[in-house]
Amino acid sequence: MTNISRIAVLTSGGDAPGMNAAIRAVVRKGIFHNLKVFGISRGYEGLLNGEIKEMKVGSVADIVHRGGTILRTARCVELKTPEGQRLAARQLKTNKIDALVVIGGDGSFRGAQALAAQGIRVIGIPATIDNDILGTDTTIGFDTAVNTVVEAVSKIRDTATSHERTFVIEVMGRGCGNIALQAGIACGAESIVIPEITFEMEEIVAKLKRGYQRGKNHSIIIVSEGAANGYQIGRDIYNSSGLDTKVTILGHIQRGGSPSAIDTLMASAMGGKAVELILAGENELMTACINQKFKGVPLEAIEGPKRRLNMELYELAGQLSI
Repeated sequence: MTNISRIAVLTSGGDAPGMNAAIRAVVRKGIFHNLKVFGISRGYEGLLNGEIKEMKVGSVADIVHRGGTILRTARCVELKTPEGQRLAARQLKTNKIDALVVIGGDGSFRGAQALAAQGIRVIGIPATIDNDILGTDTTIGFDTAVNTVVEAVSKIRDTATSHERTFVIEVMGRGCGNIALQAGIACGAESIVIPEITFEMEEIVAKLKRGYQRGKNHSIIIVSEGAANGYQIGRDIYNSSGLDTKVTILGHIQRGGSPSAIDTLMASAMGGKAVELILAGENELMTACINQKFKGVPLEAIEGPKRRLNMELYELAGQLSI
């Protein structure tokens, strides 16, 4: 479209490994197509404050392998108000921005929808370690977060084996157990506790006892933060079984670190696709990876239910940990 000449990109909400690769792709793909590309610092908060700066090819040099986001990010309550939405749209129009690329999760996309209602052309790129956005097979940052958990558990297992202990490891996922489920299978956890499935403490303890009775000298329990408190699970295991139990909360290390090859590739492809969608005149779409192909899907998909848990994987986890 010949009326598109200036686009902007921002990152919003929780950071995710691969955001920088997505930023780089948007900037360089845009410049390749003779667009002027602007970076907005600190998400929607920075947009409201007018923190908008033109980016060049060199602005995104040497960032593809870096975690976090060079544009930084913040949560913005003001954008939820009509006054904040009007101010954000006015900032974009004052700076003659023809389209905005929003990199983030469902909360960030709701902000994008609000701006679309104000007449702003928007395209979303799904980036969240939870992998809970409907409409795409996976989101930027998820693969890296899972690998971070698996690496940490591998180190914890060494000391668990040495001291013949049970370790409870709490991972991120307030309303979604995808990290816990996939990391739990990958590291051979004895039990996986997630928000989508009601767990029975007696069943967890019975499985631990069976393992020790057949000669197993250590165990790993993965707990999603939205399902239970790791320390409480640890106390319950000790009180019910007497097993030497320790607890590790991995916390924000799951958000950091260099993105995996999968996340870097996906972020780059999604960033490039976002620019293609803008040039094609599209609006209110999210870039999505579906069957290893990248396309645009309606942003309104976020208004529906969250991505369903892969029950086949959950059942497999139980079968493998008998």
